[in-house]
Amino acid sequence: MPKKTDTRDRVLKTAAALFRSQGYHATGLNQVLAEGGAPKGSLYFHFPGGKEQLAVESLRLSGSELCEQLKQARSLDEVVELLAKRLVESDFQDGCPIATVALDAANESEQIRQACDSAYGSWERVIADHLEQQGTTDSAALATTILATIEGALLLARTRKDLAPLRRAGEHLKLLVQKER
Repeated sequence: MPKKTDTRDRVLKTAAALFRSQGYHATGLNQVLAEGGAPKGSLYFHFPGGKEQLAVESLRLSGSELCEQLKQARSLDEVVELLAKRLVESDFQDGCPIATVALDAANESEQIRQACDSAYGSWERVIADHLEQQGTTDSAALATTILATIEGALLLARTRKDLAPLRRAGEHLKLLVQKER
């Protein structure tokens, strides 16, 4: 017999994938339940705060998963290739796991805005820590620049269905990092 948490985890992971590719407003709860293989009654049992709670928790999950991958990456090239691989495998549907919802719903919900901000902040800290370990002078400012550039490059790559913007941004960021050491 499946554990109670299996349904919750399935719904959460399904929601994270759908929010990433479709955004907050285009993702319906019935779609999440159907694709997650969960009974209708389970949604409000596991997520009494409804769609907003589901979004916040899925953003936390997606944000922490990417944060862990960033911690494991040894170079900017590895990060770019990780993101490029996700784009290609999803036929350019999955860019940043946070951006689609941030653009779609962060102004409408303080909880969603905070979850997005927290994810971005965790990634920025990982990048800044890595830069600091390499002896970069202003690691916090450079981490912001790197994150903002990669976010923009992901959006362009997804829109164009072409990895060139992401790869070009990665190459220029490596030059910038070298200059800052």
